[in-house]
Amino acid sequence: MLRSLQLPIIQAPMAGGASTPQLAAAVSNGGGLGFLAGGYKTAEEMRNEIKKIRGLTAAPFGVNVFVPGENKADEQELVSYKAELAEEAKRFGITLEAEKWDDDEWEEKLAVLREEKIPVVSFTFGCPSREVMESLQAHGSFIIVTVTSKDEAIQAVQEGADALCVQGMEAGGHRSVFRNSKEADDQTSLLVLLQQVRDVVKVPLIAAGGIMTGRDIASVLAAGACAAQLGTAFLRCPESGAHPVHKAALADPQFQTTAVTRAFTGRPARGLVNRFFLQHDATAPAAYPQVHHLTKQLRKAAAQHGDPHAMALWAGQGYRLAKALPAAELLSLLREQLKEAWAERMVLDL
Repeated sequence: MLRSLQLPIIQAPMAGGASTPQLAAAVSNGGGLGFLAGGYKTAEEMRNEIKKIRGLTAAPFGVNVFVPGENKADEQELVSYKAELAEEAKRFGITLEAEKWDDDEWEEKLAVLREEKIPVVSFTFGCPSREVMESLQAHGSFIIVTVTSKDEAIQAVQEGADALCVQGMEAGGHRSVFRNSKEADDQTSLLVLLQQVRDVVKVPLIAAGGIMTGRDIASVLAAGACAAQLGTAFLRCPESGAHPVHKAALADPQFQTTAVTRAFTGRPARGLVNRFFLQHDATAPAAYPQVHHLTKQLRKAAAQHGDPHAMALWAGQGYRLAKALPAAELLSLLREQLKEAWAERMVLDL
């Protein structure tokens, strides 16, 4: 599946609105692999997006879903964090939602994936069981599991994954750690992690994390990946569903760096450092999706007010290189950059 791509580029499945059928279709039509994000949607909303993308492309595409974690959280930490955010809610005149746990309609989404016979299915936040993978494979799906460590890679292959998305610490958005604990995330850089994973598994590897240019793509292909997954690079495309405030922040000089925080969702995620990040990072509990639900309306209100300082501005380390180009034009640019990088490499090899 992956080696048959005309262009070794995969558009990351960015949950929360950035991934759209239009963006995914543009990437698939351009020879890469576009992805829909199933996270934060109902199963029927996910099905509707699948139907939309099938009306826009005949090429293969993927759908990503979140693996539900354990219903474990420190209740006192959640109560304290909710009290801490009361002033934020007052600022926008809203009421914070309940800090609830749910499984993001896991079983219902698996049923949709089987019924719709999705070409590629990927998983984030954990490794599904062998039974789940085999049930999807029996319906024609190629299975990818996102990993952030050598041990996660071994587990995913043992359970039957067809390929792995190896996510380095440079990546924007959520870290795909299997366990939501500070001890679980070692923040290994992409090129180092690729080498570690290559040593222990034999399935195809997709590289993810800070990849923004054709030269970046050439580097990860040379390191053993069969394709590169880009997310932040597509955020400013007109087909992206990222909020205009988020798109503008990527080019705004007031935002000088990215870092990883649990402040917005209770899971580690990399984004632009803003006021909310600085004020609440230290006290945010490791509780997902409870914190996500707690802050959801707050983030929505901030976007409606045009305030980037209370939004989750997910971005990888290379965010300054994101270009406001239509997805097709961006793919053409990446293709040319990749050709140039390989041509330079061939000259050096001589």
